Formats: sequence, C-alpha cells, structure tokens
Amino acid sequence: MAGIGGLDDVGGPEALTTSVVRGAWRHQVAMFCRKIFRVVFQWLNSLPIITKYWFAGTAALTVGGNMGIVSLGKIPFVWEAVKDKFEIWRFLTPFCFAGKFSIGMLFTIYMLVQFSKQYEAASPYNTGGGGGTADYAFCMVFGMTVILLTYPVISIYLPLAPVFTRNLIFYVCYVWSKRNPTAPANIWGIPFKGMYMPFAYLALSVLMGNPYFDIIHGIVVGHIYYFLVDVVPLIYGKDLLHTPQFFIDFFGLGEYIPPAPAAPARAGGRPMGGIGNNTLNPPGRVNAPNDPARGNRGGHQWGSGGRALGTD
Repeated sequence: MAGIGGLDDVGGPEALTTSVVRGAWRHQVAMFCRKIFRVVFQWLNSLPIITKYWFAGTAALTVGGNMGIVSLGKIPFVWEAVKDKFEIWRFLTPFCFAGKFSIGMLFTIYMLVQFSKQYEAASPYNTGGGGGTADYAFCMVFGMTVILLTYPVISIYLPLAPVFTRNLIFYVCYVWSKRNPTAPANIWGIPFKGMYMPFAYLALSVLMGNPYFDIIHGIVVGHIYYFLVDVVPLIYGKDLLHTPQFFIDFFGLGEYIPPAPAAPARAGGRPMGGIGNNTLNPPGRVNAPNDPARGNRGGHQWGSGGRALGTD
C-alpha cells in the first residue's frame, strides 16, 4: 500500500528530513561563499590599479605553480629559453611568483601588497606624470628592466635565484624609504624612521638565517633609480628619467581613476547624471607637480604591533 502523501516514494519521513537539512546546509554554505567572495572582490578593487594587478598575477601564478597547473620550470628567468625558444613570458613571470606554499610565501605576498600600495597611493616620484600612477608604472618597468639586466652580473658574486619577486618588492620598499625618509615606521613594535625600513628587513633576515641576497639586489636597483630621479636633477640639474607619454595617455596625470559605469537611464531614455553625453569619468586627475626632494608625510607600521598607512 502506498504511504501517506507519497512518503514511501522519497524513502519515508526520515529521508525527507535529511534531504531538507542537506538542502538548507548547502544554501547556507553557498551564501557564506558568496559573502566571502564579495568581501575579497571589494578589498581587491580597493587597491590601487598597479598593486591590484601585481597582487592578482602573483597570487594566480603562485597557486597555479604549487598546484601543478603551471609548470614551475616555466616561471624562472632563463635567457637561453627566451633566446632559443622565444619564451618571452619569462620577462614577467619571475616577478609574480612568491614561492612554494609556506609562511614565507604568505609574508612575501603581504609585503608585496603593503609596500606597493603605500608607495603607489602616497605620491610617487614625479617623472612627468604628476607624481601619480603613470610615474609608478614607469618606476616598476625601470626596476624590472634593471633587475633583469644586472642579474647576470650580480649572480656571479651573490647566489641569486632567477625569481625576482622579493627583489622587486624591496626595490619598491627602498624607493619608498627615500621618498619618505622621516615617515614613522616600525617592525614588531620597534620604531624607526622610514629611511631605515629596507635595512631593518635586511638585518632581520640575516639574524633569522633567511635568504637576503635578493633584498640586497632590490636595494641596489632601488638606489640606482633614486640616484637618477632625485640626486642627479638636484646636483647636476639634469632630468634623465621621464615617464613615457603612452603611460600618461593611459593612466592620466596623477592618481588613476577607473572609468565609472554609465548612469541608469531615465524613463525617457536619457542617462541620469553627468553633463550631456558625458557618462564616463575620464581616467586620471591632474595633480600639481611634486618636488622630488620633498618627502611625503605618510606613516608606516609593521608587525604584530599594528600598522598605520598614511595619515587620515
């Protein structure tokens, strides 16, 4: 005889209850995952544009390499592979791999975001783009180029790996420290001025027995950039580094502002807001040129004691 309400068809009341509980649990998990993804995307979109894409590329390549999606042998810089096999991606991938899964890998990604965000958002050296995003893009390209060019020479004297993510991170850290020499900073609650930041990390790595030759390489390249962009103009009166015009055309002057989406249309079909047909904000805003010799007044704290990025 068939069960009441067709319960036998679904395995009885207990099976029905289990099915309902599982459905509710799956719904809760899906809602939780959506919230997590929403928070992550909101945080990612809050980052300055260059920091955002550098972090995203590094996170994707690091996870892909560790999970076997990307061959680890295709990531390092190998000139012979570039020259003979035309593997031109090796000009970029060495700057976007944080290492194998470990605490050190997480700390590397953390430093990438914090150092890059702090310098990009706090008025980089003005080399023609108003001290904004275009100048930081040029700064990054300059650093990557010099790291690649100096690696064959420096690797003769220092045991450097052909992966340059930390080199580039401490290049940015050194440039930030020269741009903000008197900014307050600390590591694990130990206060010092911004000018000592890269050397404090270097000393910490030496004391803890961690690799530090990549830090030295980054500091050396950072000093080359600082000397050309700050010392040479002041002492010799010559501007040797200029942000290429295509960077300025793309990012605009000053801080890059992504185009805003078009406003929703009114009932009559015309967009709300804006003036005339101007429904997109132009990228970038004009900043007054910054004096390269004048340091910023931002603050920076690191370690378990907390950090303060800039002054609010």
